[in-house]
Amino acid sequence: MVRLALGAGALTGAAAVCLAALRAHALPARLDASALALVDSALTMAGWHALALIGAGALAKQLPRRPLAVAVGLFIAGLVLFCGSVLTRAFFGLSVGPVAPIGGVALIGGWLVLAYTAFVSPR
Repeated sequence: MVRLALGAGALTGAAAVCLAALRAHALPARLDASALALVDSALTMAGWHALALIGAGALAKQLPRRPLAVAVGLFIAGLVLFCGSVLTRAFFGLSVGPVAPIGGVALIGGWLVLAYTAFVSPR
């Protein structure tokens, strides 16, 4: 679980940096303001959750394994669903249905499970 969290966090961080570079240099000439706002939203979520994944991996020895693994899984699923659907809309104008809100709920769930892990879950 440690390697998954750290690896996913590192890859998400790298993707966020690449997306930030595209956002700053290539996308303004290609996308309208609405699509750029979607990219900004995905970029923000990716950046924060890259740090959350790395933090979860770093704390894996101090916190109960099972709920922490659930939090990591929710973060990863939420990132794929939320960022994937938002970027699909921004880049291709395609709506994939209510996937972004489902991803957002998964991200919130990851934070709530992380809080449970810290406050309630027995070691």
